[in-house]
Order: sequence, then structure tokens, then C-alpha cells
Amino acid sequence: MSASASQLEEVRLRIINRLAALLQNQTRTTIFSQNLSRLVMITQQEIMQDLKKVLAMSGDSPVTPILQEILKENEGLNQCMHLLIRERNQQWHKSGNDLQSLLNEFNTLLTQLNSTLIEKDLLERQSRILEQIILSHENVTQWKEFVKSILTDFHEIFPFNFFYIAFAEDKKLSLNLYFLGEYDEDTKKHARVLLTNQLIASLDLPMDAPMEVEEFTIARGKTINRFNDVRLITVAVPEHTPKLAGLLGVAYASSSMLSAQEESVIRSILAIMVMLVGSSKALSRTLSERQNQPGSDRGRSSKALSRTLSELEYYSTHDALTGLYNRRHFNAMLDYEIGRSRRHQHEFSVLLIDLDDFKDINDTYGHLSGDNALRGIAETLRSQLRKGDLACRIGGDEFVVLLPETGRAGAEKVASNIGTAIRSKPFEAENGKNFHLTVSIGSVTYPHDSENFTDILSCVDMAMYRAKELGKDSAISANTLGQESIHAHRITRDLTEKLRAALEDNRIQPFYQPIIDCSTGELFAYEALARLVEPNGDLFVAGSFINIIEKYSLGRRLDRAIIDSALHYKNRIRKTGDIRTKLFINLSAQEIQNRGILTYVEELCEELSLPPSCIVFEILERDAINDISNMRKFLSNLRARGFAFALDDFGSGYNSFHYLRELRFDYVKIDGTFVSNILNSRIDFALVQNLSNLCQDIGISTVAEFVEDQETLDALKSIGINYAQGYFIGVPQSTMQPFNIQTLA
Repeated sequence: MSASASQLEEVRLRIINRLAALLQNQTRTTIFSQNLSRLVMITQQEIMQDLKKVLAMSGDSPVTPILQEILKENEGLNQCMHLLIRERNQQWHKSGNDLQSLLNEFNTLLTQLNSTLIEKDLLERQSRILEQIILSHENVTQWKEFVKSILTDFHEIFPFNFFYIAFAEDKKLSLNLYFLGEYDEDTKKHARVLLTNQLIASLDLPMDAPMEVEEFTIARGKTINRFNDVRLITVAVPEHTPKLAGLLGVAYASSSMLSAQEESVIRSILAIMVMLVGSSKALSRTLSERQNQPGSDRGRSSKALSRTLSELEYYSTHDALTGLYNRRHFNAMLDYEIGRSRRHQHEFSVLLIDLDDFKDINDTYGHLSGDNALRGIAETLRSQLRKGDLACRIGGDEFVVLLPETGRAGAEKVASNIGTAIRSKPFEAENGKNFHLTVSIGSVTYPHDSENFTDILSCVDMAMYRAKELGKDSAISANTLGQESIHAHRITRDLTEKLRAALEDNRIQPFYQPIIDCSTGELFAYEALARLVEPNGDLFVAGSFINIIEKYSLGRRLDRAIIDSALHYKNRIRKTGDIRTKLFINLSAQEIQNRGILTYVEELCEELSLPPSCIVFEILERDAINDISNMRKFLSNLRARGFAFALDDFGSGYNSFHYLRELRFDYVKIDGTFVSNILNSRIDFALVQNLSNLCQDIGISTVAEFVEDQETLDALKSIGINYAQGYFIGVPQSTMQPFNIQTLA
């Protein structure tokens, strides 16, 4: 399905709101009609009573028969009114129930459909694993090493601890066991027995089957001690599939908690691993058998098998749509060209070509026209390049060109020629209409602009995006970016890798800052703040690296690292008597996109016997408002599970009060820039005071940040702020220190 989760949520909310409005209108109409009918009935009863009084006084008057007839007609009309009102009420009640049922069914359907959508980042993680799988001649003949290399990539994207491959060979069970991390022999033995039994049971194999175990170690993994926490995900060879070289199945064992969607993606990858391992081993065995055949038969069989492997190798290095080389081949050739040019003191250049507004072509003329256009771009590139130049398609609408022994001037000329050729080329849509395309091109020249693989790709990417920023349909050379820009980008990339390593080593840890109740001075909560701990003990606050965390999509890993550490610590101190103190934890914007964070925390709370009511999640105001539809759903799920929510940095946006109307929060944390200046600015004081009054009226608690002195705290108390946080209250510490309220009396 092409609709995203957010689009489905928007449709759901829009239709539910309209159905709810119809139901509300019908209810109002029903109430109005019932009141009106009641008034008519009362009036009619009064008329009939008056007629009866007149009849009683009329005696033998000539009008008596007329009045009796009128009274009889009124009694009949009264009965008809009763029947009409009863029937109408039944119909209204039935219509209301039908509308309510329709609303509930639609809401349930959209909710279920939304939950089935695989998240974009999971698909991207899956793609990064699958693109490493190539059935080349070398990989087939060395299939065990091939599997190790794939598992290394697998571990980078979905961390796990053990991997199993089970075969049935010569009336015995053969098991390949991969350890992700260095384990001592006793630990390996324990893992082998415990998890092998689980594997055999999951594959429904006899427990007493003879077994041969071959073990492999992949040192990049993280070791664990508690095997009871390891979850085994097993995929067997389907019954209708012929056994692949005796393969029975594969299993993924991990101590990491997985969402339902993550587990679904992992199962799909394991299913591919079943075919990969079985095919690789079968082909390897076939190659070996062919070498032992008689001459003529061996020759024919070997040619057929070699042709098959050649085709596999071709498609592993080429883009199926355009016939150009793919990203994998480009990366290999770039690495080779760097070494060759370094040895021979040659220059070379790289062009990165991105189609401008290509999405509009797909949306306007259809994807088939878009595919034809991509093939046309490939033809244009071939026509503009020399023999020996390399053109590749590395993404949806991204192409790259490697120009050996070409300096900056030559690269700029080629880029100009490519831009002109594409600009002047008409492309034909399926409906017969013509359209044109333009491209933005970045160029980089070795060794003048960059000297290594990573910097070359980084610089050419920066140059291409600079061309986009300057209006598209142009080419920009990396040398025009300036060394300061390039240097800053390199520093950013270095810091990104440093942060990845810190997350892997658990060196980004929570520090805890106290939050007090302004009215009593008592401790109310702690906020868990991320701190980067360097190997030498130096500390860096989150503000120094949070932008990079967000830019390179590390927020999810950071959130889970902080949550896991903070909740385990909260559980330890709870056992010492700290029961009521709440814990505020920051979430990145990525986590409101149905990433399973609430399930993760809920399961962790259940494991630690922590009540969800002690957890308050914080999201920055700018992140919350970026996706109102998902935010509503996230808040609904959050409250249903017993957690609370705080809007952080309130007041930093342009339309903050609009958010209070659109979304329901438990706490509002007032932007510290207002709080820190309330003693010196009447405007800031008035803003904080009015916000406090507003939140009190609508039932939201307020937390003031950046409280730096007693005078500010006293002012906040006087205007009714509920809670306070800042260096005057307490600095962030690695532990939740016993709190001394005497200093704030």
C-alpha cells in the first residue's frame, strides 16, 4: 500500500470527525424534535381538556354535537401522534446506533491497517542487509565465510548475539553456530546446550539425534551473561520446498527487545537467509561434483553452471532498469581508482547527478514514464562519456560518474555537457506528451578537493546540494564550497562516528536533574539528561551533539539507551524507598512515528515492576507540532498505557497556544529563556504569568526551567508555577542524589 501511516491517520481523523459531527447533529435534532413533540402533545391535551369543560357546560346546545365531533377527531389525532412519535424515535435510535457502529468499525479498520504498515526505517534497514547478498563464484565456493560477512552486516543493523544454521547430513544433525562477540569456553558451552535445545524444539527435531557442531566467532558482537533473556527467532525450510543441501532452517538469537514490526522484518530476512545458505551450499557442492565428472560431461555441466553464476554476478553489479553499474560496483571502482591515482600521481574526478523535481514526473505522467526517462538519462550519460569513464545509477534518481585522469576543468566541462544534453532532450510520456528534465550536478577532484573515499563522497554530495540550493539546473564544483564548509562537514562526520561508537559502548548515559514542587519545596521528579562520557572521563552535554544525533537518525538508539539505563536505575533506588518521585525522559521526534517505543517501555516497566505512572515523556514543542496527526495518536496510546506527557521548551514556537488547543498535555515546561529573564523583563514576566494562569484554568501543570537563583524561584512561586528546575535547584548528577530541601526554604 502506498499511503503512509501519517496519511492514513489523517484520513481516519477527518472521516471520524465528520461522522461524529453527523452523529452530534442527529442527536441535537432528535432532542429538539422530542421537545417540540412534547410541547405539541401538552398543548393538544390542554385543548381536549378545555373542549371537555365546554361540553359539560353546553348541555343541549346546538353546538354540542359539533364539539363532540371535534373532541373525537382530537382523540384520534392524539393516538396518531403517539404512533408517529414512537416510530420516529425508533428510527432515530436505529440510525444513531448504525452511525455509531459505522464510526467504530471504520476507526477499528483504519487502526488495524495503520498498524500493518512497515515503517520506512525498517525497510531501509532491511534493504541495507539485502544489498550485501551477491551469489558470486567466490561467495558460493566459500559459502561459510560468505555467511559470516552477511551476519556482520546483519548485526550492524539488527544487533543480535547468536546465529544458528541447522543441516541434516548423513543421518545426523549438523549445526553451524555463530557467536557474535568473544565468549569464554564455559559460556559457549552453556549457550550451546541451552539455545541448541531451543532450536531443535522449534524445528520439531528429535532431541536424541546425533549432532555435530561447528562454531564460528564474529568479534564485532557484544557479549551477554544472561541467556534466559535471549529470544530465538527460527525460520524453517518450507515443507513444499525441496531440502536445500540438507538445510533445515536458520535461527536468530538476541537479548534485544524487538517490536512486532522489527520481528516481522527479521523473519523475512531469515527466510531469505534460508534460500541464500541453501543455494550457496548446493551450488558449492555441485561445483565440486562437476570437477569429478568425465571430461565431456564435466565440460558441458561446468559451462552451464558458469553461465548461471556469470548472470548472477552481472545482476549483482548492474542496475536492472538502466543497465548501468550500481552503487556496489561504483564503490569498488572508486576505492580502486584512489589507490591507482595515488600510486601514479594522477588526478580523477567524480560527478554526482541528481534529477530536479523527478517526483513530479512520476506523479504527473506515471511511474512507467519515469522509468523510461531514467533509461533515457542513462543513454545520454553513455553518449557524453569517453571509453574508460564509468557511469552508475546509485539511487532512485541519482547517478554518479567516475572520470579517470580528469582534472577540475575537464570535470566541469563534462558536467556542463551532461547538463546541456539532458536539458535539451525531450522525453515522451505514456499519453504521448513530451516533457523535459534538468539536473543538479556536484563535482569533486582528487586529490585537490578530497583525498579519501569518505571525503570524496561527502564533498561531491555537498556540492550537488549546493547546486540545488542555488536554483537547480546547474553544476557546482567542490572547490567553490570553501575549506571552512568542507572542514565543518568533516568534523560533523567524525563526530557522528564518534557518537555511534559511544552508543555501542554505552558511553552516552543519563544524568539526573531534580525538579521540585514550588509550593512545598519537596522533590517532585528527576529529568534524565543525556551526557557523553569520553574514555578519559570528560563529559559533554546533550546540546553539543543532539543536532548530529537528529540529522543522522541516531535519536532512536539514544532514546532507548537512556530509557533502558534510567529505568533500571529508577528500579534500584525504588527498592531503597523512593516510590513517588517521577522520572522525566526526553523522546526524539522519530519515536512518535509508530516505532514501538511505548511497547518497549511498557514491557520494561513490567519486567522491573515499575508503575507507568512514574514515567513522564518529554517532546520538544517544535517536534510535537510537526506531525499533529501522529502526535494525537501517540498521546492517546501513551495515556492508555498509563504514562504522562510533557511539552518541552513551550513558548519557543510561533503559535504555541494553538498547540494547547490541538493537543492535550499533562505538563508544560516553559522555555528557559523566558524564565531566566522574568526579574528583568516585564514582558517575560507577563508571558510566564499569563501562561501559568492559562494552564491552571485548563488543568495542565507547569514546570519552569533555567531557575538560577532564589529570587527567580520566589517570583515563580508568586505567580503560581507548579514545579521548578535549574542549576539553583540542583545540577545534573550521575545518580539521584538525596535531596536537601532546607537550602530552598
